[in-house]
Amino acid sequence: MANYTVHEDQLYIDGLANNNSAVVQSIYNKFAPKVIYYIKTNSGDEDRAQDVIQEVLITIYNQAKTKGLQLSCPFDAYFFLLCKRRWLNEIKKASNKEVTIINENVYKDESAIEMANQTEIFEEKQSLFDEMFQKLGEKCQEVLKLSFITKTMEEVAQKLNVTYGYVRKKKSLCTGQLTEMIQQSSKYKTLKP
Repeated sequence: MANYTVHEDQLYIDGLANNNSAVVQSIYNKFAPKVIYYIKTNSGDEDRAQDVIQEVLITIYNQAKTKGLQLSCPFDAYFFLLCKRRWLNEIKKASNKEVTIINENVYKDESAIEMANQTEIFEEKQSLFDEMFQKLGEKCQEVLKLSFITKTMEEVAQKLNVTYGYVRKKKSLCTGQLTEMIQQSSKYKTLKP
């Protein structure tokens, strides 16, 4: 997706990233009914549909904040495809249910499919990172969290009341440990590049 124009619906992505309640409400008003209908007609209920919508919005928000998500297709197509895929994955996980899928060929928009694929990969990577981060020791978590949100390592050292040299070395060791844990995970081997 090297050469593309940012779609006019980027306003929804930007609104989510900036916690704009009017934009979030607009997303619920314009796009949620179609998702709710789809899930209700495919072995779900309204509560589960609302959960799926919320989870997808959080994923989009995270991708917008960390990766600067740029929309290259209509938001409706992208959002619906992500919700649909999440719902189908949930159905597969609970495979002991009898499932009937209606409206299978809703979108054939290549750009929406590509963006949805990228978002799913982002979400899988984020989930793996979070899982492995939780397995780090308390000190490593503290050093890395502060280094994510603090501008300089000098500030991190000051906040932790340790030397600059200690913080640099600890961050390097913790980052290496986290990277190794991620790369040795069985989930890592199944992630798409």
